[in-house]
Amino acid sequence: GKQVITASHDKHAKIWSVESGECLRTLSGHTDVVRSAAVSPEGKLVLTASDDCTARVWCMETGECLQTLLGHQDMLHSTEFLPH
Repeated sequence: GKQVITASHDKHAKIWSVESGECLRTLSGHTDVVRSAAVSPEGKLVLTASDDCTARVWCMETGECLQTLLGHQDMLHSTEFLPH
């Protein structure tokens, strides 16, 4: 069914079922506010941006963190997948 994703000051992003309102997965690993979350065009990956100066790539299906992207010196505010 249809799903949506939220980013929160609680340091998590969450994937929700639109039909039931149930939280399907919690993406945990950031150490500060999560400002943004984006889903890849094919729906397999999630990209999050946080005040902890990192972006993270997650598996949409399992919620596992696949990669932590380091290198920013300050808070991140947005995420976007680039077209192929």
